[in-house]
Formats: sequence, structure tokens, C-alpha cells
Amino acid sequence: MNQEMQIFRETIERFAREKLAPEAEAIDRHHKIPETLMQEAAKMGLFGVPFSEEYGGSGFGWRAYYMMIEELAKVEGSLPSVIGAHTTIASNSINVSGSEEQKKAYLKPLAEGTYLGAFAITEPGAGSDAAGLRTRAEKQGEYWVLNGTKCFITNAPSAGVIVVFAANDLSKGARGGITAFIVEKDTPGLSIGKIEDKFGIRGSETSEVILEDVKVHESQILGEVGQGFKTAMRVMQNGRLSIAAGALGAAKGAFELAVNYAKERKQFGRPIADFQMIQSKIAEMKMEIYAMESMLFRTIDLLEQGKPFNMEASIIKAYASEKADWIINESMQVLGGNGYIKEYPVERMLRDARINRIFEGTSEVQRVVIAREVLR
Repeated sequence: MNQEMQIFRETIERFAREKLAPEAEAIDRHHKIPETLMQEAAKMGLFGVPFSEEYGGSGFGWRAYYMMIEELAKVEGSLPSVIGAHTTIASNSINVSGSEEQKKAYLKPLAEGTYLGAFAITEPGAGSDAAGLRTRAEKQGEYWVLNGTKCFITNAPSAGVIVVFAANDLSKGARGGITAFIVEKDTPGLSIGKIEDKFGIRGSETSEVILEDVKVHESQILGEVGQGFKTAMRVMQNGRLSIAAGALGAAKGAFELAVNYAKERKQFGRPIADFQMIQSKIAEMKMEIYAMESMLFRTIDLLEQGKPFNMEASIIKAYASEKADWIINESMQVLGGNGYIKEYPVERMLRDARINRIFEGTSEVQRVVIAREVLR
């Protein structure tokens, strides 16, 4: 790690420890990240870390971005979820498929944190089967009219721009039948439906997006007509690495709490860290963290080298999300009764981390991707 990257990591670590951690319990309780915290994150450039300075980003690249997500997730789960959906899938869709005009008009303010981005692909009948969406896009002269309902859309209630995927030809499905559109929040016909009351990451807003005769100009097509599914699959690789980085951070955060508690908590006249059973748990947790970290940064190497990493992204996403659950659960066990009460953050960390096995493709879907790549 070079000096610039080390300074960046220390800056994020300090922000997480001094600004985010003190707000973590309130974020969970009130289902809201304080606006002052969001503004400070934007001022620090946290919403555009991987993107070039030309388009409002920090220019630090993807490795720095994933390190940032890891550090934030050590203390709290909602903010990295908000930044993750905003950056890796919403903003990055415009980054990889947008025209020069679209990047200047939309990617720049997104990267600067002027407003949030959301990525609307999931529907009531199209979750894991992303190609099966039924939101329609019909051409009317220079405009396209969108009708349908999206669900489980992160950031939607507060987003200024939503990347919406719709079927321009139901008969073609993923092979030329899905188009991505850049839709501004105040576009007539676009509304926010039910806001979900979630088990974890409760400060991250998740809702329906309802499209009723939403009229968008053809200049707001992202990429080419019919090629939206390719954009979605491309950016979701980055999104899966973001989930893995968050899972790694959460696992490290819970592990540190367990180690410190084991050193301080006394039973039978000595710290519980002296007992072989606790030492075994700590050793197993450390082994898994090392494996998660090694796999994640090996995959980031592939990304930076411009090599394919679709299978590897699925491997680390499934592995890290599942092992993070196990590590946080074991950390709760080390804390005993204290781990189960809200006075300690482990129970919140366990709730926050559980979503990692579901969004950006469930663990089951990741195994389908892995097997398909192996057997191709």
C-alpha cells in the first residue's frame, strides 16, 4: 500500500470512528442517517471515490473505494449500503455506459454528492431473475414512456437520479429487450411507494418506485436501446465486491469487539481469553477473516488489470457474506448475554450483515453463476 492510499485509509478510519460510530445506534433507532453526516461524507468526496476528477470524483480508483467501504462497515452498516448502491451500480452505470454529455450532466453531481443515485431493476416478479422484468418502455417519437413498479430500491426515497431498467421488447428479454434510462426524481409520473421497515441497515432507505406514464427523452437512454441488461450485469460485478468489502469490514468490527471483551471479561478469577474454547473461536474467526481479505483483494487485482472477474466476484460475495454472518454470530457468543442486548453493538451488526446474503444476487444465485462459469 502506497503512502497516499495509507493516508486515505487512515482518514476514513478516523471519520468512521469519530463521526459515524457515535451515530450508529441512533441511525438504527430512527431509521435515518443524519443529514449533517451525509453532507460531511459528500464534502470528503466519499460518493465519488473511484471516478475520475473530470467527472467530479476523487480519482482514487476502485481499490480505495473498497477499502473505504470496509472501514465504514466496521462500525455501521447503513452508510456503506447507501454509498455502495449510489456508487457501484447507480453512478457506475452512467460511468460505464453513459455518453460524454450524460457523464457531465449526471455522473458529476452524483460523484460530488450533490444528490443520491438509485438503481431500479428489481420488481415484484423479477428479483433473482433480473431478465424477467415487466416494466415497459414504449417509444413515442423522441420520447419513451415507462410504466411499471420496482421494489426494494435502495436510496429511492432520497435519490435525485434513478437508473431505471425497462423492457423495450418482452420477446427478446435479456438479449436485446431491456433498456436502461436515466430518470430524474421530479419527472412527472414517477413516485415513491411503500418504504420498507427492515430487519437491518435501517438507516438505508428502501422503497418501491412507481412509474405511471413516465416520459423520458431519448437522450436519457443509457447506452444503446436493448443493451440495458449488459450494463446491469457489468456494474453488478463491482456491486458484489462492494458487498464483500462491507461483509469483511463488519466481520472485522465484530471480531475486534469479541477479542477486546475476551481480554477484559473475567470468569472463575481470570479473563475468558485464557480459556481454550474462547481461544479456539478467536483463532477460527481470524482464519476466516484472513481468507476473506485475501480473496477480496485478489479479485480487486483482476479488476484493476482489466481481466474478467465475474466468477471471482460471485465467489467472494457468497463466501464473505456467509462467513461474516458466522463471525458476527460467534462474536455474540463470546460476549454471552451482553452480546444479545442493544447496549452492545454486536446484535445490530448481526442484523445489518444479514442482508449481504440477499441483495446484489442471493448466495444461491452466486452459486449458479460460479457453476456456470466453471462448466462453460
